[in-house]
Amino acid sequence: MNKLFISTLFIAGLLIGCSPARKLSRDLQTRPIYTDHFTGVALYDPVRKKALIQHNADKPFTPASNTKLFSFYAGLLVLPDSLPALRYVSRNDSLIFWGVGNPLLLHPDLLDTTALTFLRSRPEQLFFSAANYDGPRFGPGWAWDDYNDDYSAELASLPIYGNVVRFRNGKKSPRRFVDSVRVSSDPKVPVGIHRSEFGNQFTQSADGKPVRQDVPFRWSADLAAQLLADTLHQPVRVLNIPMTNNTRLLRGSPTDSLYKRMLYVSDNQFAEQIAFMISAERNKSQLEPNAERSKIIDSVLHYPATSARWVDGSGLSRYNAFTPNVLIDLVSRIYAKVPQQRLFALLPAAGQSGTLRSIAMNGKPYVFAKSGSMTGVYNLSGYVLTQRGKILYFSIMHNNFTQPVSQMRQRTAELLKEIHERF
Repeated sequence: MNKLFISTLFIAGLLIGCSPARKLSRDLQTRPIYTDHFTGVALYDPVRKKALIQHNADKPFTPASNTKLFSFYAGLLVLPDSLPALRYVSRNDSLIFWGVGNPLLLHPDLLDTTALTFLRSRPEQLFFSAANYDGPRFGPGWAWDDYNDDYSAELASLPIYGNVVRFRNGKKSPRRFVDSVRVSSDPKVPVGIHRSEFGNQFTQSADGKPVRQDVPFRWSADLAAQLLADTLHQPVRVLNIPMTNNTRLLRGSPTDSLYKRMLYVSDNQFAEQIAFMISAERNKSQLEPNAERSKIIDSVLHYPATSARWVDGSGLSRYNAFTPNVLIDLVSRIYAKVPQQRLFALLPAAGQSGTLRSIAMNGKPYVFAKSGSMTGVYNLSGYVLTQRGKILYFSIMHNNFTQPVSQMRQRTAELLKEIHERF
């Protein structure tokens, strides 16, 4: 018998007898679609308590918006079923209030009217103090030149209108910025709308094209008070007095409404402000989001420094670093805390909703996960349902590639399809 034929049969027999985990592990080590950049994969069976695939699973990766899973878990640990909206105290004929980091006040996409209704109902004069937060307007490691992009809204104790100006077909919201926009015919002016870096002056290119753009504004206590007064149709004055320990807490929208939007559209501001609201729950004089993150990773998660570095809430920072196995542990903790039906309703479903809508999936969705992408980064971590009825935890991380993110998204979808069909 031909030796080549025998060898072919032998190799084919090995492949047929090879377990799905071994085959995929071999592919991850040999196929160019996984070796032409830095790839990490962890696949875990929670029933058998067994790691099925470990490929660079203990190597740190830039997580991008996979970081939002940490913010989600932090919220699950501390925040109750309804979000904090304001802290306030009444003194004679004055009502003094402080922000608690809630980002839904007059938000253009997810409005919570609780604070507005409360403030309108008060007979006292209204005073706003921003003295309970003196931290930076951006997170550590954010790109300095992203200040004009909608995903870089400034951090604040009292976000309002999402801390952005919304431009839609000639209309501007909030209306206070109508006179802050100039149109320029200078060909050097880029297409769209651009804000001056340190002020609230906006320049629009005169190209005649309809504009649909959200541009962050420079937040200040005075501006927040003015915007609030415009809506309430009554004065809101600004004080700079520390928050006292006898304040009362006003609660607002259901917490899940914020989680769902944060996870579905990967809303950076919502993710960042979760740590503010966690801090507000503790009724301290200062909002300390960075301290809250450090407390959770040190006292709850206990991840070694070589496996996890968590510096912001959204994943905008390239200082963040997590291994695939850390993400596996995290999604395991989340699954243990949130009933499956609720959890899968909050997470994007591949081929159906949120940031995973564009991933082609036949039939019912079988991937529920959080993506994370930036230049040279695409990650996906969460849960995959197999044809045999198993729920497996996974983290697939791609870093340092030069191809379009869409190509990495497709490669990830193909790998998950194999896992869905073969396990």
